[in-house]
Amino acid sequence: MPGPGVIATTSAAARKRAKVRALGHDPGEALDVKSVIGPPLEDILRALLQVYGDDRVDEAVVAYRRHYGEIGLLGSEPYPGIGEALRDMQRAGLRIYLATSKREVFARHILENLKLATYFDGIYGSVPGGELDHKPELLAHILSDRDIRASYSLMVGDRRYDIAGAHAVRMRGLGVLWGYGSRGELEAAGADQIVERPVDLAGMVVSMLDG
Repeated sequence: MPGPGVIATTSAAARKRAKVRALGHDPGEALDVKSVIGPPLEDILRALLQVYGDDRVDEAVVAYRRHYGEIGLLGSEPYPGIGEALRDMQRAGLRIYLATSKREVFARHILENLKLATYFDGIYGSVPGGELDHKPELLAHILSDRDIRASYSLMVGDRRYDIAGAHAVRMRGLGVLWGYGSRGELEAAGADQIVERPVDLAGMVVSMLDG
């Protein structure tokens, strides 16, 4: 079961806004950075810079990853109740994998820093070269690498990219409402179920996988 797809950082939007400023732009608070969080980093920064007619995506990516690797990832915080949800899923005998558009090395450091890495049977993310930047490719890689049948698995995520990625490889997609996506976004993406609170996550995952 690849997921949960979201172990979020509360300062993600602030960091991306700072990288826009670092390139000489003043995004102001009116720029809705949170609306573009979810897809690969290059796509996020391209969308943010497009407002200013700036195409320096590669430069922005390098600056962001340098700052994130040195400082940013240490500011990550789990949503309340996520640790308990992971524990309950592990106790239910589920195999849990992280599937994130973050660089895999960053995701691993985040989970280790938060003392959550022990709940995961595998940590997967983007790698240099871009082969696993998009959710369908990443999920297909996990299914193949771990010899998992898509029909026996479930992707948990907060954005439409997570749901669409799951469906692209014939997995079910469970949307959660404590991340960056809205109920409307997740419903439009075709989420098989939606969970409002972390306390209900483990029960819903077990129910869907047993159903």
